[in-house]
Amino acid sequence: MNIRSLTRGDGVVIGAAALLFIASLLDFYSTDVGETPNGWSTDAYLLVLPTIFLVGFVAAGLLIAARFQPETRKVLGMPLATWGTVLAVSAAWASLWSLITCPDVLDLGAGSILAFLATLALAGVTLAGAKIPALAGQLVPEPKPAAVPPYAGQPGQPQPGAGYGYPGAQQTPYGSTPQPVPPYGGSPNPAAGPGLQDSQQTPAPAPAADFTPFWFAVPVARPLFAEDGSPTPIAELAPGTWYLAVEQRGAATLIAQTQDGRRGILNDTSGIQRG
Repeated sequence: MNIRSLTRGDGVVIGAAALLFIASLLDFYSTDVGETPNGWSTDAYLLVLPTIFLVGFVAAGLLIAARFQPETRKVLGMPLATWGTVLAVSAAWASLWSLITCPDVLDLGAGSILAFLATLALAGVTLAGAKIPALAGQLVPEPKPAAVPPYAGQPGQPQPGAGYGYPGAQQTPYGSTPQPVPPYGGSPNPAAGPGLQDSQQTPAPAPAADFTPFWFAVPVARPLFAEDGSPTPIAELAPGTWYLAVEQRGAATLIAQTQDGRRGILNDTSGIQRG
């Protein structure tokens, strides 16, 4: 679960659900004679609990759960976000009618008024939240970029030698002859011999000079394909796990490496969170 995939609109949904719960504990209607039941009393208000409060809670849960599920996942042919929107509007409509049909011998209570405000905010943000820039931003801002540690190393503890993607390679003084970097997994000082081929001394190709490896996480599960162009995924990147981007190919394609050492192509980089 990657909490950075939540938006400010999702924060409003969570706040509306909390306000709705508070409203359910207060007097739904009020009277001067004595105390009146709250929204959890089905004997007094019959359909208030299932049509306003429970529907509102389920709607908020579906809207938040949709952020951590693949967009292709559906329930009865509709995505989770669509179900949440329908239930949120239904709860707001039922809450409005509870205000209109208030019995003549009773007055509107704090519970009914707060329930209407909570369901109205819930329905409003689901219908128009994506069109409001202020609600589309991240709920939890990204941390400031930090130096990328060598792969499998501890953050803040640079390892000697060249790390993955050479982020920790030693700097060559100006005017001196740079030393060749051995290929990944090779010997740092291969012994020259009569049978040694030039191709064995050539270092593995490094990423582009203007690319810096970085850690990232995906908002939803996405496949990782082999570099040879095979259509079968070699791994699936899961939300809440950090992966290392080692190379960029084009504007929207990354070469990523999983924590178990598998390396492949990530074609969909939309919405990824940089570490």
